[in-house]
Amino acid sequence: MTKNPSNPPKDILSRVADLGEEALHRLPSFPGGDRLLDVVNQSRTRLDEMQKRLRGLDVLERRVAELEERLAKLEGSAPGSPAPHEPTATTPATPPA
Repeated sequence: MTKNPSNPPKDILSRVADLGEEALHRLPSFPGGDRLLDVVNQSRTRLDEMQKRLRGLDVLERRVAELEERLAKLEGSAPGSPAPHEPTATTPATPPA
């Protein structure tokens, strides 16, 4: 067998990728293969939707953090506002009856 210099031998990853593509093209001809393709396509669509929602959560988290900072400043600088106090750990002198 002679080697063709214009067509170098494929490495193992290229061969596996080619086989995978061939298997995907044949998949609809197998029993249940079309259902599997539908599930895969639906999963991709659902993942795209989930990514969009998660990106929206990042924006909301930033807004909440900004609002918490503003609230902390307002609570700390409000005139006449009572200082936050910690509950004291006192015990009642007499037990309740």
